[in-house]
Amino acid sequence: MLLVATCAAVGLATTAALRHFLVDRLDQQLAESGGRYAASLEHTGHGAGPDTRAQTPGTLGVRLLGGRVTAAGVVDGDADDADGPDGEAGPDGEDDRVVFTAEQQHALAALPVDGPARGLDLGRVLGRYRVRAVAGRDGDVLVSGLPLRPAEDTVDRLETLELTVFAIAATAAGAAGAAWVGFSLRPLRRVVGIAERVGALPLASGEVLLAERVPDDDPRTEVGRVGAALNRMLGHVGDALARRHAVEERLRAFAADASHELRTPVAAVRGHAELALRHPGPVPAEVRHSLERIDAETLRMGAIVEDLLLLARLDAGRPLAEEEVDLTRIALDAVAGARAAGPEHRWRLALPEEPVLVCGDEHRLSQVAANLLANARTHTLPGTEVLLRLERVGGQAELSVTDDGPGIAPELVDRVFERFVRGDRARSRATGSTGLGLAIVRAVVRAHGGAVAVESRPGRTVFTVRLP
Repeated sequence: MLLVATCAAVGLATTAALRHFLVDRLDQQLAESGGRYAASLEHTGHGAGPDTRAQTPGTLGVRLLGGRVTAAGVVDGDADDADGPDGEAGPDGEDDRVVFTAEQQHALAALPVDGPARGLDLGRVLGRYRVRAVAGRDGDVLVSGLPLRPAEDTVDRLETLELTVFAIAATAAGAAGAAWVGFSLRPLRRVVGIAERVGALPLASGEVLLAERVPDDDPRTEVGRVGAALNRMLGHVGDALARRHAVEERLRAFAADASHELRTPVAAVRGHAELALRHPGPVPAEVRHSLERIDAETLRMGAIVEDLLLLARLDAGRPLAEEEVDLTRIALDAVAGARAAGPEHRWRLALPEEPVLVCGDEHRLSQVAANLLANARTHTLPGTEVLLRLERVGGQAELSVTDDGPGIAPELVDRVFERFVRGDRARSRATGSTGLGLAIVRAVVRAHGGAVAVESRPGRTVFTVRLP
């Protein structure tokens, strides 16, 4: 664009300068001629021939008397038409004579005598002229003029030439500039390629190896400095990811080891509590109540330990069973279990006419359905309607649990699948909720290559599981 603007400015400046120069030359010629051709028209037939031959073709001569044109002619450059047999002008110079309209005569009469030359349009036949008026010898006014057409044709030819040259120059410069820019940006494109490949890596979790580096790191160039900065940043990010992964691995190992080690003492405590409750002798009521509480809490603690151990195994990528699973049967059993655990709720089931089969771990998928229904029962009031729907959507099986309860707090919607997140802490503790149920749902579904989502508003909450 800058080159085009520069060419346009140069073209306008040169054409304007040339036009001004040519018009000045015409005005100079008019001043030097002194109106000789117009003076030859004062007395027709006397001296017309030599004056006509001495003038430039197209020269205009007009004699005005009392504001009216009495004689007018234009040198046409044709000697046969202008001269008689003795070299004199032909009779009255008929072939050089012109006739003006009333408007043109008025414009000629309005010219200032002995003033500067000016432009005047003399119609379609003669075109535009530069004219100048001088006083004649007989009280008349003599007007001399030179045509502007040659000057305008010259300017037009210059404009055409400039357009052609500038177009070729702009095209060549644009092609050369594009080639040079493309060559210069090759290092930057390599930087972009590295950034795109790094951006496509799964940086959110797991072990990530950031081996990509920008080869162009010359500090003497801007692209090299960008490459060096990107390499330093990738190094820092790689170190941070490695440390994060090490910490996650230690936490997973700790959770797995702690869960495994807690199994034995929890089972022992529970066994002793059950043994004490079965003592045939009399047991004081206070002692029996304490033993029952110990048994219940050890049962709850055992469930927590099993959930933590399951999550640790799923985090470690332990493979699940792969067998044909009938989700229809799982849905029936899950609703039956939920109805027995929460008879105060209204449980509904919507199943397709044909069985929905998937490949996966039947026990874990049953746990997914049971956890979703238990979550609805735990976080809604008695009388709430809960619907479990199973259907095929495209090439996937979709299992959804919908309730018309109070909904999930907006600040918790994005975190419900995280571990130890509980909507109502008071009710969750009272009912034994640990905040691990939905985390297990997401981990199991992801291990099967599926996805789980939630939508919630007051009066409607929907958990949707999609499995391939």
